[in-house]
Amino acid sequence: MTRSLEGQVVAVTGAARGLGAELARQATARGARLALLGLEPEVLAEVASQCPGSRAWEVDVTDGAALARVAEQVVGHFGRVDVVVANAGVGAGGPLLLADPDAYDRVLEVNLLGSIRTVRAFLPHVVASRGYVLQVASVAAIVPVPMMSAYCASKSGVEAFAHALRAEVAHHGVRVGVAYLSWTDSDMVRGADATPGLGEFRAQLPGVLGRTYAMPPAAARIVDGIAARRRQVYAQPWLRVLPGVRGGLPWVVERGSKGLAAEAERALRQAGVEATRQVGAGGVADRAAQQ
Repeated sequence: MTRSLEGQVVAVTGAARGLGAELARQATARGARLALLGLEPEVLAEVASQCPGSRAWEVDVTDGAALARVAEQVVGHFGRVDVVVANAGVGAGGPLLLADPDAYDRVLEVNLLGSIRTVRAFLPHVVASRGYVLQVASVAAIVPVPMMSAYCASKSGVEAFAHALRAEVAHHGVRVGVAYLSWTDSDMVRGADATPGLGEFRAQLPGVLGRTYAMPPAAARIVDGIAARRRQVYAQPWLRVLPGVRGGLPWVVERGSKGLAAEAERALRQAGVEATRQVGAGGVADRAAQQ
């Protein structure tokens, strides 16, 4: 049964593209009013045009002061905030040995600190509404793989942050969830596939770990989780089995990827440091915002 979000105000970061945009469209279809936060005003405006009753704000999630101002503006416009989805993220690949240091650190800043700053800005309003915080993590929080150490560290960090936050705010009537996705069709994933070394590495991941999944059904499961205010939300059903075996996964990854990691490193060394910077159109927008 499709659960309604009728009348609820949902703030989504990273709403210009990919998962954020699809969540906005599907949440609107279930009756929510959307606050769309992101870096690309023209692209955000296009998403807003597809989400009646929504409004867009241009903001960098690493700017805590700007987020605080936007949170007040969102409440001023809608009157409340019921749900915050900390979705904004960037990805960059490559081994630590070769990675561009600024791009590597930026992944951590956007994905981890940006998520924390988003929640910090909106949390007083979510407490007031006895609402829900959803942190978008990844299979990378459970299965750490080479060539993606910054991304894996950032997603493991936001997972731990959300679990700790849940216990802090439960007595306020606020619920906290974590969403897990495998490779889901987006600009970021397509950008990763086009990166020398990283694309070839991913293509050799076995079975479900290497597959790219369609965005609409993944987003629909996450919107179901938002409506139900679940603790764990799985965009692909098979992800449910991983928490039970996560203790042994680093050993499996280490044993299975030695040759693949060496090949990927050689390809990236030939491609140069540019190949280790933020991928996809969203990554390009993030790099432009820093200039």
